[in-house]
Parts: sequence; structure tokens; C-alpha cells
Amino acid sequence: MSFSAVDHGMMARALQLAARGLWTTSPNPRVGCVLVRAGEIVGEGWHQKAGEPHAEVHALRAAGEQARGATAYVTLEPCSHHGRTPPCAEALIAAGVSRVVAAMVDPNPLVAGRGLALLQAAGIATAHSLLADEAQELNIGFVSRMTRGRPWVRLKAATSLDGKTALNNGVSQWITGPDARRDGHRWRARACAILTGIGTVRDDDPSLTVRDVDTPRQPWRVIVDSRLEIPLTAKILRGGPVLIAAAVANYEQADLLRSTGAEVVFLANAQGKVDLVALFCELARRGINEVHVEAGGKLNGSLLREGLVDELLLYLAPCLIGDVARGVFNVPELSELAGRHRLQWHDVRQIGSDIRLLARRV
Repeated sequence: MSFSAVDHGMMARALQLAARGLWTTSPNPRVGCVLVRAGEIVGEGWHQKAGEPHAEVHALRAAGEQARGATAYVTLEPCSHHGRTPPCAEALIAAGVSRVVAAMVDPNPLVAGRGLALLQAAGIATAHSLLADEAQELNIGFVSRMTRGRPWVRLKAATSLDGKTALNNGVSQWITGPDARRDGHRWRARACAILTGIGTVRDDDPSLTVRDVDTPRQPWRVIVDSRLEIPLTAKILRGGPVLIAAAVANYEQADLLRSTGAEVVFLANAQGKVDLVALFCELARRGINEVHVEAGGKLNGSLLREGLVDELLLYLAPCLIGDVARGVFNVPELSELAGRHRLQWHDVRQIGSDIRLLARRV
């Protein structure tokens, strides 16, 4: 289907609106809507928070009677099912819009084309796949949870030019500059959960909260701690919701940790370690769309070997640390290049004095 220049411009505006919900809509997708009548925008809106009205409802309220006969540009197919709010497809029908253009079909099995079918049955013209790649990028975690049953996993690391994250004695503050650290907090803020391992908690005692940028909510902190060795005084246990994944059924220690407000789940694999695949399935079940990993080489290596890393977010500082320093991944030595983990550049840019690399698995 061909789309006009006006169609492209209005959908681009809807995507801008959707991005305003970048930090707040979880577990729902980020959605924007623009209503256009006679070439003029008569209403627009975006989904702001789960449980509150969807983008289409905000736009319809802004348009009022001018919604009748208008074209609705929506970044995601209007929902057709009753959740916490009524179906948006029915609201568009009731308002009398004449055409609905969706950037992409909703991957949620509860919708998956039913919203567009409902509109078509009511005599409303529909179209989709306009700026679909941009719409999917905005909701990459939601799409992952709906289609794969697990969140989108983004692994962040700050390294020297020779790929080292810390000295051999563990000292790592600060390899990168303040601009890169602030940018890293923006990525933390958009994630639903920040994941780390007991080694990082023990060595660095981090809070792993969003601090350098304004945020309306703190993401979950998720700790992989097979034997529940985390001290009750750890900073990460304060400042927001915490989930600890363990393998050894130490119920007494689990109760002590729960008294701090943390949740504890036992997910053991055959080796007596935390089953990472099961952990990500559990996070998806809890509505977690995007996971931001800030961990040490051991956990990073385990995630890579399990095929659970979707994207690398690397901040590369203009310095050299040396061979014996700590690397990003603890992975077995390769005997041939055919076994290498292949990546594809997605974005490369300078942040302050450092370079930010965004790469995805091939």
C-alpha cells in the first residue's frame, strides 16, 4: 500500500508523541495517536501510564466532535480487548472516524489483527505498516515479550580501548567521563529492570538506581545470587523494588531478605546455578519488557553463552589499561573463528570524550 507525504508526516508526529511515554508505560507499549481532519490536526495524545487511558482516547477527547470523519494515525494497532481500559477500536468506531492508519500490527496475541478487523467490519478504512520499523524500535521490549516470551536484553559496559572494564584489583571508577555516565542513566531509566550479579554487589556495593537524569519511577533491580550471599546492608536493597534470583533453597536467608522488602525466587538449573532462561521468562511474566544488564564478566559471559544478550551498549573510553585487567565477558577460548559471536552495528556516536557503540547479535 502506498502512503502520502501527509501520512508519513502525521505518523512521524504520532511516533514523537509515543516516545513521551518512554519511561512510564511499562508493561504496556509506548503508543501515540494523531487525529487529522481536512489536513489539520484536531486531536493528539499518547499513552502515559498503565491503567490510564490509551493514546487514542486522549486524542479523541482533545478532538471532540471534530473526530467524526477524521483519519486516526496510531503507532500501534488499536486494541480490541477489554483490559484495564475498554477497547480503543470501539472508541474510534463510536467517535465516527473514517480511516485508521496503524504503524504496525499489535504482536499481542489478544489483539494481533483483531483491532483492525473490528474497524473494517464497522466500515472504517484501515491501513498498516507505515514507519513500522520505527514503531517496532520504540517498543522493542514489548515486541520481544509478546513474540518470544522474554524481555529484550541490553548489556551495558564501560571499557577502555583494549576492552577492559576494571583493573585487576577491581578498581573501575571512572573509566568513562561524566557525559557517558549520564547517558548510561538515561538507558537505565527506559528499562523496566536493571540486572546484575552477586559479584558486582559484593565488589562495588552499587545502588543501580537512576540518579543522573529525572525519572518518574525507578526500575526493578534484579540480582542473580545463587546462594543468597547478598548482605542485608547492601545498598541495592534500598531505593525501589528488588527481585533476587537464587538457586540454593536457603529459606531462612530468603525470609531475612524479604523483611527488607525484596522478593526472592528460586530458579535452579541442573548445575545448581540460577536458570537464566527461566529467570527471563519469570521477568516476562511480571510484565518486564526491557532488561538493562550492568554486571561483571562472569554473569555477562553466562548470558552471552545462553544466547540471552540481544544488544550491547558499550561506552569506549580513549585509554588503555593492559592485558591483566578485567574484560567484559568471561567466555571460553575459541579454537577457530567460526565460533565467534557475530554482531551488527546499530548506532555509533560520540558522547562527551567517549564513543558509544550499540551493536546487536546477528
